[in-house]
Amino acid sequence: MAKKKAEQKAAAMGAPAIDIGIDAKDREKIAEALSRLLADTFGLYLKTHNFHWNVEGPMFNTLHLMFMEQYTELWNALDEIAERVRALGHPAPGGYKAFAKLSSIEDTEGVPEAMEMVRQLVKGHEAVARTARAAFGPAEKAGDQPTADLLTQRLQIHEKTAWMLRSLLK
Repeated sequence: MAKKKAEQKAAAMGAPAIDIGIDAKDREKIAEALSRLLADTFGLYLKTHNFHWNVEGPMFNTLHLMFMEQYTELWNALDEIAERVRALGHPAPGGYKAFAKLSSIEDTEGVPEAMEMVRQLVKGHEAVARTARAAFGPAEKAGDQPTADLLTQRLQIHEKTAWMLRSLLK
């Protein structure tokens, strides 16, 4: 309902209707899937940054630097995902309440030990990969190649990062 009002308001202000070759219902489904990806990415960003601040132990320097690389990559990805939602004509979700409703990333209580941090980040990257993979259906159905390309890039990063983190646990 709010989306229809926003479209009506835009039309009343003289904004042209979106005509990018993807119908409105498909754009909405894709934007919803990308919003879940955005929320998961933000949740994983927060967890990774928290672990960067709080990691301790013999692998401190290695993990501290690795986590910094990972949270920086996640931070940059947030903009790409949100801007794709906007390009599809929908508002990008923001704020903790909106992200909490959409995210599958579990919050961490307290400060886990270093290897537990790594385990949790493996689970987090795998969860984001599943969320990205689930968004392919609506994007492919609508012939939305830019979204499919974005999802492919995100999958490559999350699957590789999960593998690298898993390797630390052996």
